[in-house]
Amino acid sequence: MAGVQTAVALREQGFTGTVTLIGAEPHQPYDRPPLSKAVLLGKAEGSAFDVDFEALGIALQLGREVLGVRPAAHELDTEAGPVPYDVLVLATGAEPIRLPGAEGVPGVHLLRTLDDAERLRPVLARQHDIVVVGAGWIGAEFATAAREAGCAVTVVEAADRPLAGALPAEVAAPMTDWYADAGVALRTHARVERVEPGAVLLDDGSRVPAGAVVIGIGARPATGWLAGSGIELGAYGEVVADDRLRTSAPDVFAVGDCASFPSGRYGERLLVHHWDNALQGPRTVAANILGENPAVYDPVPYFWSEQFGRFVQYAGHHPAADLTIWRGEPSGPAWTVCWLRENRLVALLAVGRPRDLAQGRRLIEAGTELRPELLADPAKPLKAAVA
Repeated sequence: MAGVQTAVALREQGFTGTVTLIGAEPHQPYDRPPLSKAVLLGKAEGSAFDVDFEALGIALQLGREVLGVRPAAHELDTEAGPVPYDVLVLATGAEPIRLPGAEGVPGVHLLRTLDDAERLRPVLARQHDIVVVGAGWIGAEFATAAREAGCAVTVVEAADRPLAGALPAEVAAPMTDWYADAGVALRTHARVERVEPGAVLLDDGSRVPAGAVVIGIGARPATGWLAGSGIELGAYGEVVADDRLRTSAPDVFAVGDCASFPSGRYGERLLVHHWDNALQGPRTVAANILGENPAVYDPVPYFWSEQFGRFVQYAGHHPAADLTIWRGEPSGPAWTVCWLRENRLVALLAVGRPRDLAQGRRLIEAGTELRPELLADPAKPLKAAVA
């Protein structure tokens, strides 16, 4: 997404020079969200972007892995030889974290690429008993698809609740019931001791039968290939970009899952692993490459997830908050959590309340002061709480 959108944005903003898009995968560039939904369930064969690269004059070099970069020489190193550049955009995304000891074990899968989804599709079609390791966003989405396909699903999570790394305990707690409602067995405080063909063994000595195992324990920036380049990396291995998405190397930009950026809105550096970031950031990169209308990148982060019959949306960055307000009962089908700082909305999570999300995102962007007592009434629109 980030690479394709950068190339397209350059053309839309008037760039007339050569644009080359290099990717290690052999497939036409594709969108990832359908992989855990329609593609996985066999409702779609693929999710290639509807972009006429030839008409836009964007050269594709597919199935070509980049091995390194030498900024001083303005060259990429690839298996097929060096590739010179005037300006380079790093958009390598993130790669799934692998479970130690599970690599190479038959029946163990990841879900990140089109090839991953195609390997998993017949597994679901055969209605295997499936164990999902990790109750994060991708684990919940895969469990949802597996149940829809008729599989028996057990999710094992080392933490005490789903989404432990993403949401506060009181917000994630109601989501625990979603698993049982969908017929998914959720086992928390469950660390994987090892995976063997046909089973997952937990550290409490229990053995969970598994016709297939799907690992969903997070992702990390795909930046290992930058070792020795001199390009600054952050604590999570991400490329450290400035507020215009420039890296520490001249003429090198970074965008999407592989890069962090300083947020003036939240007063800290953000690393956002979500689709919308890979959609929005490229417009800033293109503007700053062209230089005529330089732009600062300081978005309101946004993402969504479809799981267990619920549409979950999130906007903002909640760690910056000093007050939490609920709209609606979390035991019900629709509710929202609002996070405020000095009576201004900084983040919200909306379950089945898309209007709250749409209005809330605008309120975060505007930094509008709100009246908390009005915000708590789910019968009133969010914008009615403006002070």
